Amino acid sequence: MNPFSLLAPGKTSTSHSRQPLRALPLAGVALLALFCGAAAPAADDPYGEWIGTLVAEKGHNCPVHTVSLMQVQPKHITFTPEMGALVLRGVPDKKTPHYHAQLILQDSHHQQLPMVFEAHPVGDTFEGVYGTPECRAHVTLKRPEGRAWKNFMGDD
Repeated sequence: MNPFSLLAPGKTSTSHSRQPLRALPLAGVALLALFCGAAAPAADDPYGEWIGTLVAEKGHNCPVHTVSLMQVQPKHITFTPEMGALVLRGVPDKKTPHYHAQLILQDSHHQQLPMVFEAHPVGDTFEGVYGTPECRAHVTLKRPEGRAWKNFMGDD
């Protein structure tokens, strides 16, 4: 039995000898689309935007109602709980894949009110913990959908 007869019944093997060459560009395009759409491990490509919703572990007044945003760039990291006005800032340490951001405010009694965020890559996501004196929450951060090309290319 001719092995090419399964691919195109009625054709001879010589007529199909060029068929794989015509399919090669289509296979290359499909492979490129798969590569661009595939999520890179967060440890290998941490830069860009990451979103997720905090889940309270203990305490109260946790910002758990809407999406929070982490942005990682080569020289800075920011975490914005609930996409609000408070922004925790930090500087990535190139020696370790752990990320730290903080903001220290003063409460009405002039006492320090620290807000701290810690995250580390796990597969194609980041696992993070947000804490204040009143709240502890965790979050799984993923790349925003529809933003893969921007994250691939870097900042706007």
